[in-house]
This record gives sequence, C-alpha cells and structure tokens, in this order.
Amino acid sequence: MPTRHRTLVATFLFGVALVGAPAHTAAFAQSPPSGDKLVFVVRHAEKASQTDPDSPLSAIGQLRAVALAAALHDAGVSAILVTPRQRTRLTAAPLADALLLAAHVVPFGASTPEHAAAVAAAVRAAPGNAVLVVGHSNTVNAIIAALGAPRLPDLCDAEYANLFIVRLPAAGAPGLVRALYGAADPANAATCAAAAMK
Repeated sequence: MPTRHRTLVATFLFGVALVGAPAHTAAFAQSPPSGDKLVFVVRHAEKASQTDPDSPLSAIGQLRAVALAAALHDAGVSAILVTPRQRTRLTAAPLADALLLAAHVVPFGASTPEHAAAVAAAVRAAPGNAVLVVGHSNTVNAIIAALGAPRLPDLCDAEYANLFIVRLPAAGAPGLVRALYGAADPANAATCAAAAMK
C-alpha cells in the first residue's frame, strides 16, 4: 500500500475525519481499534442499462466490482449489506465470494430515510468490526448520515468511484473519510443535480 494510503487510513483510525480529502485506494489492510467498527459505503458499480429498473452491471461495472474486492480484501469485512436490486448484489459479489460471505438484503421500505435507518440498524447489529454497504446514488449519503456521520449531498449519476469509510467508535462521535477506488469518474461527474435512485 502506498504511503499516502497508509497515512490516510491510519489518520482516520486515530479519529480525525478527512471528509473531502480523497485518495485512490489500493487496499485497506488496517483493522479498527478494538470496540470500533468500520463501515465501507459505496454506490453500486456501473450498470448495463439506463432504463431497466433492475439492470445488471456493465462490463465496466464488473471491473469496478473486482476493484472493490481488491480494495477491501484485507479490511476484515465480516458482513455485507445490499439492496433488493441486483446491481448492488453484483457489486458486492467478488468480495463476498472471496471472503465466503453471503450478502444480507435490506429492503427499501417506504422512504429513503426509512431505508437508511434500517441499514444503519443492520450495520450496528452485524458481527465483527468491518461492514460493507452497497447502496444507490440517493441512499449512500442518507446511510452515512443515519450512521451519525456528516450528511453529504446525494451522488450524481456519473459518480461511481467514491468509497466512504465511516468509523463507529466505541465511544465518541463517528468519523468519515472519502476515498476513491477503481477507475476514476469523469472530470465533471460531481456537477449534476441529484436524481431518482439509480
């Protein structure tokens, strides 16, 4: 792991939130301090269809899913949470397969806040010290907020490379780091308006 990546994760684990300080991420081999839980929150990878409500991943999305597995292979993930849409399950699949884990589906519920609250409850109930959550452009940051970290704007439709890391300490306030993984998003990916779940 390059020095910058080790420094980012190490700083985060000591409780300093670095929201807005992205770093390309090769792997997260660090384990959280005893009693703390790390939550890795990503949007699903690129989908094959813009019109199919339950689209599988595109070829590019499949590569991103493999990149996510590489980034988190040594992070100690012991639970994976996805939505009912197959694109979230397929994004998590390479890591789930590598770690011999079954992804747990969290239903959408009646609203985004209700879904985010259900995911946050599932995270806290999950075994171990590291959880992967795969969501959607308009649920990722709602989930982060439901975990007690700062609320960020919803993701734009062209944003796929973000890897948010929420630290839930045994005591004190949660921390948040934004990193990047896989292929970079287009230069203007974060300039669009929030849209419906994608």
